[in-house]
Amino acid sequence: GKRDNDLILPINSSLSVTLHQDQLKTTTTAAASRDFTEDRLWLNGEEADVGHPRLQACLREGECPPHPGHPQGPGGVSPVPTPPPGSCRLAVRRLAPSEVARRGSGSACRSMLGGFVQWQRGERPDGRDSLAHQVAPETHWQELRVLVLVVSGEKKQVGSTAGMQTSVDTSPLLKHRAEVVVPERLALMIRHIRERDFEGFGQLTMQDSNQFHATCLDTFPPIFYLNNLSRHIIALAHRFNAHHGCTKVAYTFDAGPNAVIFTLADTVAEFVEVVRRSFPPATNGDQFVRGLPVGSTSLPEELLTAVVTEPVPGAIRYILHTKPGPGPQLVDDPSQHLLGADGLPRRCA
Repeated sequence: GKRDNDLILPINSSLSVTLHQDQLKTTTTAAASRDFTEDRLWLNGEEADVGHPRLQACLREGECPPHPGHPQGPGGVSPVPTPPPGSCRLAVRRLAPSEVARRGSGSACRSMLGGFVQWQRGERPDGRDSLAHQVAPETHWQELRVLVLVVSGEKKQVGSTAGMQTSVDTSPLLKHRAEVVVPERLALMIRHIRERDFEGFGQLTMQDSNQFHATCLDTFPPIFYLNNLSRHIIALAHRFNAHHGCTKVAYTFDAGPNAVIFTLADTVAEFVEVVRRSFPPATNGDQFVRGLPVGSTSLPEELLTAVVTEPVPGAIRYILHTKPGPGPQLVDDPSQHLLGADGLPRRCA
């Protein structure tokens, strides 16, 4: 939730993990020239509305003073996601990159840094102290892995921005969470990360995800981001952990049904096989697991009996295997640039 919707200022601080760009990234090219007569934007090759208030806020905040090597003027921007944003040569002169990114999307400000990143709530009404800073680099916890279980690519019935504002306006639980629970949990989570304590990290991750969705239910009218399949995944994770007698996997869900599973490298193959048995792929068996390679493994009969109860075929579209990664990277290879010298998108050969 936000305390200022124009400046994108949050009601509480937060922490996230930046995922690796070898598996998840957005490539963006930006160009500025005195010869351009207007701002234009292309998204996935299609021209989009450049007048969106959040986009205009980013463009205004990101303006830099003109000089011979970097003339100020209207520009072209062409982002292409291949599901933290890429970088471009339009340098931000006045503000921290995370502050500019925040004006477009609050969560984006955390992706301007790699590894484990905290977005500080800040206190100033102008938002100048609502910035992201790195808690630990992506190299800090080498064994940590992330599995994204893609359930649905459909557009949400209630967008996260509108939904969270309704929660701010109507949920007493959210107020208590922001003022009391989150500050305590944030300090504890930072300690778990610095100590690489997966038991503490995993339990707190699941507890906080559950409470976030409890605030959605406490909203009036209530918001349901999780679906039946999401709840199946939650139950599966708890059965898997109970079988092992410790926290081996941890789930978290944002404002949507897709599960993000944290685990350690030595657990990936076993849990992926459990997911495959629990949600047998329908037609894309060879593409069911994407990203980092996952080794094969056989499951003990007692694990299958205890964890894999009633398979739901075809429910999960695919699993993306990744890990913590660095912040935005500058693309120096001209062949990778999305805009040509004329400021228009390059055509694919």
